[in-house]
Amino acid sequence: MTGDWPVERASGGAAQFHARALPSGGGRLVRVLTTERTALVLGSTQRDDVVDHEAVRAAGVELVRRRSGGGAVLVEPATTVWIDVDLPVGDPLWTDDVGRSFTWLGRAWADALGSLGLDAEVNPGGMCTTPWSRLVCFAGLGPGEVTVGGAKAVGLAQRRTRDGARFQTAVHLAWDPAPILGLLALEPAERARAEADLARAVVAVPGPAGAVTTAFVAALP
Repeated sequence: MTGDWPVERASGGAAQFHARALPSGGGRLVRVLTTERTALVLGSTQRDDVVDHEAVRAAGVELVRRRSGGGAVLVEPATTVWIDVDLPVGDPLWTDDVGRSFTWLGRAWADALGSLGLDAEVNPGGMCTTPWSRLVCFAGLGPGEVTVGGAKAVGLAQRRTRDGARFQTAVHLAWDPAPILGLLALEPAERARAEADLARAVVAVPGPAGAVTTAFVAALP
């Protein structure tokens, strides 16, 4: 079974998207999600005190908590490509090994970025942490995630049930660490160090978003 990927598109809030029920007996599905406002999305285990709540309110940013782990992600309507992929248990691509389960998806993203002229590689190993990866998702590198020139280009996460998994994928079309760090509770010196480190840790994928999405869907096995 290859190439059978229905594609849906939706616009709405990040909280609404993260609250969607997980797959329950359905088939393969790609869902391209566009947020209507900027959202700071915290990982499931992050404490509320990592956030500068006054800065979040002043910026009019939606504050959301996802149910998968990892650090914070800033989702911006114009510069974030967010695609969810549902995969049922029993699919030829399914594996019970959670770490290895990302590999096929990372390869699809690497092929997609290759078609856009980027020399992309898939992380074949485990989690690679940095001093900032517990705070900011794109500061670390997980299994199956994709790099270009050693910098992270694609972030992956997943949630599972007995019926299947939902993989959440994200790409930045533009990257500046200052906006997300400005919403987190950091001392000025700490924020400056983080900005310098994260400026090199992440690479933006040339848009537009529609071309990136089309390339990804075409690369799916």
